[in-house]
Amino acid sequence: MTKVLVFGHQNPDTDAIGAAIAFANLQKELGVDAEAVALGTPSEETQYALDHFGLAAPRVVESVVAEEADVMLVDHNEFQQSISDIEKANILAVVDHHRIANFQTADPLYYRAEPVGCTSTIVLKLYKENNVTVPKAIAGIMLSAIVSDTLLFKSPTCTEQDVAAAKELAVIADVDLDSYGLAMLKAGTNLSDKSEAELLDLDAKSFPMADKTVRVAQVNTVDLDEVFARQDALKTAMIAENAEKGYDLFLLLVTNILNSDSELLVAGEPREKVIEAFNVQLENDRAFLPGVVSRKKQVVPQLTAAFEG
Repeated sequence: MTKVLVFGHQNPDTDAIGAAIAFANLQKELGVDAEAVALGTPSEETQYALDHFGLAAPRVVESVVAEEADVMLVDHNEFQQSISDIEKANILAVVDHHRIANFQTADPLYYRAEPVGCTSTIVLKLYKENNVTVPKAIAGIMLSAIVSDTLLFKSPTCTEQDVAAAKELAVIADVDLDSYGLAMLKAGTNLSDKSEAELLDLDAKSFPMADKTVRVAQVNTVDLDEVFARQDALKTAMIAENAEKGYDLFLLLVTNILNSDSELLVAGEPREKVIEAFNVQLENDRAFLPGVVSRKKQVVPQLTAAFEG
């Protein structure tokens, strides 16, 4: 039997790692030789969840070819967000909640995509559909993923399905949903000991838009001013990233998890697309975005429309 690796996107967040762990466990229950791996180390938020539920972080892999394995993707499908040699991989399955773009396979595959707030919400459905019991620790990491992706249900990406799944998983995991969720989110806001480059790489994805490549990074905080006290250094690092990796436009979305607002820092061109997308003026390379917390729903679609308009 060929080994199967299950992994989420680069710069993995809690859902990318949690959904990989949960989906790999389900596959093993169904007789597949599956292993959850990751395309990067866990964030502090994710590590908090792993430690709380006694789970080990998946090992980090860099090449499918080197592993001699088939793959299943969770929490992403776009090739530029995946492992470096994804084009050479035999993709058996995808479970995702994002747009479908820049994705193709040579062979048929299982593909499950739903417009919910978190991939782990879909994975829970798959456990039920296959009559597989969710273990306590697996329930905990799936719950953590839903809390993370929906910002404890404050994100506009959150659906009633996510809320119901989180409540069900909290019972299995034996935690108080609200108190655990807030503690986990706060664990991910300790930014003071991270370099500018580390901040920009915590949760960042690249998107082709028209003939440009746009990089959108997001960091969560409880104090916007604390992050923007480092604005000059962050801007310098963003410009360096653009030059080194070929990004045309780099956006840093800094989100306050307590009041659900964000502020944007911009480096590169075409800046007028940012102005058009969010109907704002940039002052000192910044724009305040009230009520914006979701890159997937409140940033990327607006930017895409501006670039393609």
